[in-house]
Amino acid sequence: MRVYTRSLWFKLTLAFLLVSVMGAVLVALLVNWQTQRQFDTLVQQIYQEDLANLNSQLTTYYQENNSWDGIEAILFNDRPADPAEFKSEKPPSRQLPVTLVDKNGMVVFGDRHFPRGEELPESIINQGLPITVNDETVGWIIMDSFREGGDITDSPEAQFLVDLNRSTIWSALIAGGVALVLSIWLAGTISRPIHELKIATEQVAQGELGTQVAVHSADEIGDLTVSFNQMSTDLARANDLRRQMTADIAHDLRTPLSVIQGYTEALDEGKLPGTSEIYGSMHKQVLHLNRLVEDLRTLSLADAGQLSLYPQEVAPRDILEHSVLVYVPQAEQQQVTLSLEIPDMLPRIVVDPDRIVQVLGNLISNALRHTPAGGEIRLAAQSVQDEIVVEVQDTGAGIPLEDLPYVFDRFYKGDKSRSESGESGLGLAIARSIVEAHKGHISVSSTPGQGTTFTISLPVPQQTPK
Repeated sequence: MRVYTRSLWFKLTLAFLLVSVMGAVLVALLVNWQTQRQFDTLVQQIYQEDLANLNSQLTTYYQENNSWDGIEAILFNDRPADPAEFKSEKPPSRQLPVTLVDKNGMVVFGDRHFPRGEELPESIINQGLPITVNDETVGWIIMDSFREGGDITDSPEAQFLVDLNRSTIWSALIAGGVALVLSIWLAGTISRPIHELKIATEQVAQGELGTQVAVHSADEIGDLTVSFNQMSTDLARANDLRRQMTADIAHDLRTPLSVIQGYTEALDEGKLPGTSEIYGSMHKQVLHLNRLVEDLRTLSLADAGQLSLYPQEVAPRDILEHSVLVYVPQAEQQQVTLSLEIPDMLPRIVVDPDRIVQVLGNLISNALRHTPAGGEIRLAAQSVQDEIVVEVQDTGAGIPLEDLPYVFDRFYKGDKSRSESGESGLGLAIARSIVEAHKGHISVSSTPGQGTTFTISLPVPQQTPK
């Protein structure tokens, strides 16, 4: 029971129910109170003419008798003067629902509510109609209330109020019942998706990555569910990438190590003579291992936000020209045209030149690997608003559309022959990390069979007014 009462569904149901019932009760009380007030006023207005005639008769009676003795026999001859006589099963009829009070505040003629001889407080007397003889107030006519428990509960007017109060109570009870049903429904609408999210979270915590939850609404809870589903999908994909990356690292480490181990064993056993070609091949494998370790170190530093940058103000032309000159010999050897298009007046940027050259080198070397003889690689730069936009475009085979969203992922093998090319598969991931460390952005677009374009956007520092 304790667990049940601590549930969100129970709390929401109780909260909605309390608010609804309190609202219904308050409305019922206000309606009842206001209705009784207005009804008394209405009855007094209805009996206004009769009260005026009665006041005139009572004034005449007092002028003639100089007292109220015998008044019940004159004007209320069908109404008993003794309150005890009201115990009969059928109360007597009467002309007007009034109580007569003398000048001292004593009830001259009353009923079960104001019996004869009772002294009334001024607050009640002041609500009555005064009877004046020779400019002296000799009594008051007090209109009886039609509220339940008043003087004339047997009257049609009082019965109307009783029926109205009963209807108000039943309306409040019905409203409370409807509120209970709606509270249960609303609480379930809110708590059900949260409960589903709780179960899904537990499943994710137990290792069931990729767990999805049905979206039931378009409100904040629906948005939370969508976010959870996206997070779960990303976690599952990140876990798959981690496993794939571990396998790829093991593969990239195993291949050169196996080559080195084979050569060293053969050399040690005297099966192979020590030649410069064998030592050169072993040295090449060691360089490959060194590059892989350095790339992994660079990525780990970027992930930790500790990638070392040495920014300085440079001209974009200087960086681009340097990057092109490095790869001109390789491009000529592969019979690929390597060109540079850059306007004369470009704003200077604050970057780490070595890191940006590293990024451009990765992009150009990738383009050279995938551009056939006779193709072209074009580097272009332009100023767009507050950024310098650099494009590296080739006319190679392009990237399949299904591989395009993942080209910056670590060890992503869109090109299954990449591991045999001597590359670590981390170049584009490193390029993205370096660009983002400079508060920039890198993207790719490609058309299979026509070529690929990598776009780098780097911010231009704001000029400080002198």
